[in-house]
Amino acid sequence: MLTGGEVAGLIAATGWVVLVCVLVMVLVKLARLLTETTKAVSELAERMVPLLDDVSVTVTETNRQLVTVEAIAKDVKQVSGHAAKLSGVTQTIFTGPLIKVSSLGYGVRRAIEARRPRKARRRP
Repeated sequence: MLTGGEVAGLIAATGWVVLVCVLVMVLVKLARLLTETTKAVSELAERMVPLLDDVSVTVTETNRQLVTVEAIAKDVKQVSGHAAKLSGVTQTIFTGPLIKVSSLGYGVRRAIEARRPRKARRRP
C-alpha cells in the first residue's frame, strides 16, 4: 500500500504530466500557426512585387497624363483670354458706330416730325 506522501507525490506527478501534455499541445498549435503565418507572409510578398510594379507603372502613366492635361488647360486658358479680347474689340468696333447710327436715325425722325404740320384734333 501507498503511504499518504506517496499518494500526494503520485497526484503531483500526474498533475505535472497533464500540465506538460497541455503545454505540448499548445506549443504544437502555436508552431502550426507560425508555419501558416510564415507561408502567408511569403505568398503575400510574392504577390506584392508585381502589384507594386503595376502601381508604379500606373502612377507614372498618371503623371504623364496630368502633364498633358496641364498643357491643355494652359492652352484653353490662353484661348479664352484671346476670345475675351476679341469680344472686347468687336464690342468697341460695332457698338460705337451702332449707337451713332441709331442716334442719327432718332434725330432725323424727330426733325421730320418737327417739320410736318400737326393736324388739329377733331372734336366730337
